[in-house]
Amino acid sequence: MRILIAPDKFKGSLGARDVAESIAAGLRDVLPDATIDLIPVADGGEGTAEVVAEALGAEWVITRAHDALGRAVEARYAYLPNRKLAVMEMSEVAGMRRLQTGERDPLRASTFGVGEMLIAATERGAEEIIIGLGGSATNDGGWGMARSLGFRFSGAEIRTVESLAGIGEQNLLEPPARLKLARIIAAADVRNPLLGENGATRVFGPQKGVSVEQVATFERALTKLADAVARDLHVDFRETPGAGAAGGLGFGLMTFCGATVRPGFDLVAEILDLQAAIQRADIVITGEGNLDRQTLEGKAPAGVARLARQMGKRVFAIAGCATGDATVHEMFDGVLVLATPPITREEAMTRGKELLRERGRELGRTL
Repeated sequence: MRILIAPDKFKGSLGARDVAESIAAGLRDVLPDATIDLIPVADGGEGTAEVVAEALGAEWVITRAHDALGRAVEARYAYLPNRKLAVMEMSEVAGMRRLQTGERDPLRASTFGVGEMLIAATERGAEEIIIGLGGSATNDGGWGMARSLGFRFSGAEIRTVESLAGIGEQNLLEPPARLKLARIIAAADVRNPLLGENGATRVFGPQKGVSVEQVATFERALTKLADAVARDLHVDFRETPGAGAAGGLGFGLMTFCGATVRPGFDLVAEILDLQAAIQRADIVITGEGNLDRQTLEGKAPAGVARLARQMGKRVFAIAGCATGDATVHEMFDGVLVLATPPITREEAMTRGKELLRERGRELGRTL
């Protein structure tokens, strides 16, 4: 029997590699003769750069940049000199993981550091950059990044979302005289547009600290930015799927960097040659920390399940916790959960490796 283990990270608990190894340990306890392949996966969210860097044997590069609140930080990205390819995550500088409890400030938070990382990788010699868009603390439509690249509004110093909301017809959007960047592919795990009921602010803003009272300010600011872009740069990506990713950074990357936004899982699956690995397997196992309706919206376990189904393979999921939604469960031949009573979600997160090994054993016995 050949088993492929291809999980995403368990956010806040374990990286994808640790998840895969823990499940494999449990399977080997029960199925010592099975051939087990480990391919950690990602979907453009946090951990994407690590998964790709490991698969391709990239080196890690440290650069100086600024976090979402403007503080100087050391940020890293992966680089392959032979392919002139850089792989990075926006969350490395503008992510929630850079903020302490109580520091969320979306009106002030900026993607300025993302532009600094893009410039640093280009200056190092990168001709292509893959950037994951998950885990953002920002909701600025990529304007902070644009500022770091040299874009300006005439007659005004526009630094924050609030000041962006106040631009007028007289403030023309001016591109930098010279801008040289590598070709950029943005990996997104969501397909939301920039504005509206399904846009960046209304769907993802609350988790970044956007209050009900602030929603109108953000919508006005991002609408004015999109209108100025259409008027002065003659492009309009506000409705393009993925424009709303990372607080509108998807829109910003397409607008100011000429980037292509792709579903993160599809991009990572290509790099890892995941389809061939699934084809070789008899059984496929995937998973993530929280299996729910959002899993259906481009998350890695859904992508793994889709490919496995296409090739007629049985596919199982192991999750930290899972919704009871039948549509989610129907993607898999079975779902095993770590946080089953009396084990709480918090306990499952702290005992992740142990519980994953237990579920691996449990699944091994059913196989």
